[in-house]
Amino acid sequence: MIPIDLRSDTVTQPTPEMREAMFAAPLGDDVYGEDETVNALQTKIAEMFGKEAALFCPSGTMTNQIAIKVLTQPLDEVICYKGAHIYKYEGGGMFFNSQVSVKLPEGNRGRLALDDILKNINLEDVHFPKTRLVALENTANRGGGATYTAAQVEAIARVCQQNKLGLHLDGARIFNALVANEEHPFEHGQYFDTISVCLSKGLGCPVGSVLLGSQEIIQQAKRIRKVLGGGMRQAGFLAAAGIYALDNHIYRLAEDHQRAKIIMEELIHLNFIESIMPVETNIVLANTRSSEDLLRFYHYLRDNHVKIGLTEATQFRMVTHLDFDNRQLNRLVELIRDYE
Repeated sequence: MIPIDLRSDTVTQPTPEMREAMFAAPLGDDVYGEDETVNALQTKIAEMFGKEAALFCPSGTMTNQIAIKVLTQPLDEVICYKGAHIYKYEGGGMFFNSQVSVKLPEGNRGRLALDDILKNINLEDVHFPKTRLVALENTANRGGGATYTAAQVEAIARVCQQNKLGLHLDGARIFNALVANEEHPFEHGQYFDTISVCLSKGLGCPVGSVLLGSQEIIQQAKRIRKVLGGGMRQAGFLAAAGIYALDNHIYRLAEDHQRAKIIMEELIHLNFIESIMPVETNIVLANTRSSEDLLRFYHYLRDNHVKIGLTEATQFRMVTHLDFDNRQLNRLVELIRDYE
C-alpha cells in the first residue's frame, strides 16, 4: 500500500541532492555572523525580494513574532484577518511577546480588502489602542491557499502609507502565490516593511525561515532573535538546504498546484461534501455536511494509509507537496472514487 501524507507541506524530507548540498556547506558561527553559508542565504533571498537585509531563524513563528515586536510598541494594535497564523496558531505569541491588541476582520478567504483595513483603524483616542501594523498572509492558509496579487498588495500598501501603518507579510507560502500568479518576488517585496519567508513548507527544507527588511530592522531583529533563543551556531547545514531549494524547488510548485486541483475535482463528486474552497495553490480545504461524515471519511483514508488534516468539526485539509507524486495522486483518486 502506498503511504500518503497530506496533513501539511511541512512533512517533506530533504531530497538526496539537498542532503548533498547540506553536507558540503562551509560552516562558521552564525551568532558571530561568521557562517558564510547562512550569510549567502540571507543575501540571496534579500536580493530576490529587493530588501536590504535578511535574518535566518529556526521557524516562521519566530520570524513573524520578531517582525511584530520590531514594528510595534506595547499598547499598539495589529490588523490581521481572524484566521491569520500570527493570531490563531502562534500560541498567543504577539500578546505575550509584543503586548499588542488585535482587530480581526472577516476578510475574503483570508485576504483583507481595503475596507477591512480602513474601517478598523482606531481614532486617535486614549480609550483605544494605537493602530500600528497591518499583517497579511500570502497564501492564506485558512483561506484554502488563496493568494494576493502584487496589484492588491500595492493598494493595501498605499493605504498603510497614508495612515502611517507598518505592513508585514507572513509569507509562509509566498512562493506558491508567486508561481500561481506568475509574479516576481520583487513585485511584492517592495511594499512590505518586513517579510517572513518559510523554507520548510513548499520548498522542502528540513527547517528554517528568513525575515527580510531594512538594515535597521534586521539589526533590531538580531537582538530579538537572541532574546527568544533563536541564535544558532553552525547553521550553514540548514542554510545550504535553503539555497538549494531557492535554486531548484520554486518552479516545481506548479506541479503541487495542479495535483491539488485534481483532488478538488474528485472530492466535488462525493455527496457528503458540502463545499470546497476554490483551489489556487496547494491547499484543498473542504467542508462536510456533518462531523460524522467527516470522521467516517477520515478513518476510511487512515485505514488505507492516507493522512489528512482535520481543521474543524466539519472541515478537512489536504496539502500537496514535494513528496506527493503522481503515483500517490493516482492512488488517492482511486480511493476517493471507491468511497461509499
